[in-house]
Parts: sequence; C-alpha cells; structure tokens
Amino acid sequence: MAKRRKRGEGSVHLRKDGRWEGRVVVGYDEKNLPITKNVLAKTKTACLDKLKALQGTCSGQPTEKIQPDMTFGEWMDFWYQNYSKPRLRSKSQLDYENSIYKHIIPALGKIPLSRLTANDLQQFYTQMKKSGRLTRTNIYGEGLSDRMVRACHTRCLTALDRAVTDGLIRINPAADCKRPGQTLKDMKLLSWEEMQRFLIQAKEEGYFELFLLELATGLRRGEVLALQWDDLDFETGVLRIQRQVYRANGELVVSAPKTKAALRTIVLPPSLVGVLEEYHGQINSRWMFPSPAKEDSPLDPATVRKRLQTILEHAGCRKVRFHDLRHLFVTTALENGMDVKTLSTIIGHVSAKTTLNVYTHVTDEMRQTAAAKIDRGIGKCDPPGSHGEGLPTQTSSPSLRLPFEPYKGKIRKPGTGCVTQINDHLWEGKFSPKWPDGKKHSRNVYASTEAECEEKLVGLIRQMKTEIAEARRLTAEGKWEEAMTLAGQKKARGTRKTV
Repeated sequence: MAKRRKRGEGSVHLRKDGRWEGRVVVGYDEKNLPITKNVLAKTKTACLDKLKALQGTCSGQPTEKIQPDMTFGEWMDFWYQNYSKPRLRSKSQLDYENSIYKHIIPALGKIPLSRLTANDLQQFYTQMKKSGRLTRTNIYGEGLSDRMVRACHTRCLTALDRAVTDGLIRINPAADCKRPGQTLKDMKLLSWEEMQRFLIQAKEEGYFELFLLELATGLRRGEVLALQWDDLDFETGVLRIQRQVYRANGELVVSAPKTKAALRTIVLPPSLVGVLEEYHGQINSRWMFPSPAKEDSPLDPATVRKRLQTILEHAGCRKVRFHDLRHLFVTTALENGMDVKTLSTIIGHVSAKTTLNVYTHVTDEMRQTAAAKIDRGIGKCDPPGSHGEGLPTQTSSPSLRLPFEPYKGKIRKPGTGCVTQINDHLWEGKFSPKWPDGKKHSRNVYASTEAECEEKLVGLIRQMKTEIAEARRLTAEGKWEEAMTLAGQKKARGTRKTV
C-alpha cells in the first residue's frame, strides 16, 4: 500500500507520458479556490526534489503554514491572510486586523490549535468585557463594547469552522461559547417642529438639499454623498443608488455597495426633484454634493457629521446622529401606512425581516393602534388608554407657532462668496475662486438690499465656475495664454459696479 503524503507536502503522480508530476497549493484566489503550481521530471526522486525546491521558493505560502501542530495564532493569521483578506474591502480589513492582531492573537495565540477549548474562548470574551480596551480608557472605561466582543467571537468561530473543514481539528470549540447579546442603540427622532427648524437652518448654512434628500429617502450617509448627477433622471424622478463613499486609511474611497440589495432605484417626489433641479444649476461638478476643498471629490462623511451637529445646535434641536435621520424616514413611512416589503427595498435592507427586527417598536405601536381601532369599531367601546393610558395622546397640528429666524454665523460656507454692507443703501457681494494659474481672481456684484445681493452673487458664482471650467479646458489643450487672457478679462470686467 502506497504511503500517504502529509498535508501541505503536495502530491506526486505518474503521467501517461511517463513523466512524474508534482503539484502543490501556493495560495487562494478571491473566491477562496486553491491556486496550484506543478513541476515535471523523468523520475520520482527528481520530481520530489523539484517539488521541495518549489515549496522553498513559495515561502510563507499556505503549504508551509498548514500544520497539525500549529498554534491558534498561526492559524488565525493564515486564515485571515488567505481566506478573508482577499474578499474584504479596505475598511473591513482594518476592522479584522484590529480584532485579530490586537486582541485575539495576543491573548490566545500561543495555545496549540488542537488544544484550544471553549473555556479558553469564554474566559477571553469575559476578560475583553472587563479590561480589554487598549486606548481612550479615560473616556469609555476599561472594558470593550458588546459589539467588539461579538466581532471577535464571529471571527474565531469562522476561522475554527475552516480549521474543521481542513481537517486540522475535529470540532469547533467556539460553537458552544456564549457571546454578548446585540443591543440596538436608542433612536433619537426629531419632532415635526424640530425638523422644520433644522431644515430652515440647513438652508441658511448651505446644506438644505443634502438633508432634505436624506429625510425624503432614508439613504445611508455613504450612499447620499456618493450620488452623481447622472444617477438622477429629472424627467421621471428615478434615482439610482450604485456606489458609496467611506474613509479608510485617511483617504476617501468610492466603491460599489456591500450588498446587492443596496444597488437599487427609488422614485423621488416631484417637489424634491424640482429643488434638486434648481440646485443643479448652482453646482459645477459631477458629484451631487461636491467637496468645497478638494476638486472632483464628494463631501467627506466626517465633514457632514460635524456640520449636522452644528446645524442642530444652531436650530435649537436635540442631538441626533446622521443615521437617526434615516430612522426618522423609516418611522414616518411606517406610520403613514407604507408596507414593510416596499420600505425594505427603498432603504436597501437585504430582507423585510431585517426591517422588522430594527423597527419592532414602530410596528408594535402600529399593531396597538390597529387593535384599538378594531376594538372601537366592533366592540363599540373605548379601548384602554383612550383616556390617557397606554396609547399616545393626540399631538397638536403640525405648524410652527412662532416663525423661526435661522442663526447667521460669521463664517459662510466655502464656495458661497461673501456679502458685506457698504452703507445704508448699498450691499457688496464678492467671489474669489482660484483659477488654473493658482491665483485668486475676484469679481463683485452690488445691490440695494441684502436679498438682492445674495441673488446676484449666486448668479455670479455660477457664471464664474463655468468660466473656470473653460479656462481649465484651454489649459489642458495647451492654450495657456488664452486661458489667462480669459481670467484677466473676467477679472477686469468684475471691477465695474452694478446696482
């Protein structure tokens, strides 16, 4: 009986042409399928020598790492580098590496893979909850969050499942471990009056269209910031969501959404399409919400997060996250009778079950209201809570009792110019963008009122952005003098006063 070769040593067999062939696994592709290399020789001994030499040139490959006596740390490193990393996005890679190399391997890495027990893993999870945090302990305490512990458990469970499949261990010790339960963050929703003040203040600070679109669609932050004008059909109102933007390693990354369900189309109401069409005339970029600081780049998600808190503070609203605006859309849609399946498709959930799990509190209230209506109609009696118990009381009419005056900060949004009052009957608007020569060329407009000056300034900005684009085109074609002549002419023309 032929002697079976050990795992990781490759295979050797005699071909029909009389030559010996050796084959060994050297890696795995994006689908986790093995990548092999082979050698040929006239004799079996020569083939074994060539195969051993091939393994030597592929140092660090899986064939040298898969060993029955390897430690858990060596297996976690091998599993991540060969099975997980090739299919992960850059941001997910950072999350995996943080949990594996900063927590799992330092705590459990020296234990032999074959001797790892469920008790070892359970003690590790408990220790993480008590004193596993490595940084910012003065703010968050010494223990890690339930979410981080669950992430470590999931990665251990998946890696050990693969070890069972590869025949390195017989059973998965992580399968019997108890992990912390998943607790959803409390949703903080704006009231109707708060939402009105918020939108008025957002308009004052130049973010009205962004947040109006968010409140009307419930898009994820990365999805709404990655929108381009080509994604919107102004005639039909159809909006295509086909990319997302996020920050990884200090850089903005634009990529396709993580799931197929996130690739979707939604129909915008005509009023919102009209707002975006008017806004489109003020934007000279392919991005719907471009960065004012970086050319041909979407807004940074961190910038939007900070700006949201500033607008809420100026509007006198409670502090909410950007994701809470998504919750506000979903809650409003459910309360107004939208079915869960349609809503799940609009917001990009994989299934309606996910929507029901996240928004159980909303559907429970809807069930109570439905039961109350049935009881009132069939039983001919007032249900419990109709006199202030159990059911929410009727709210007042959704109208602002007092007009809200938005906070006017001293610093205007970048790219909107500036307006100053010269005397009692004269206002000046100024816009000073950079031209292709790297210098700022200013133009001014004048009006008898602030509102009229703001309106003229918007037209000036739109016109100058068109001229700058033309100057860039001339520069790209090597017509530098024509581009600079254009800039000089426009600058000279801007010195004339128009009231």
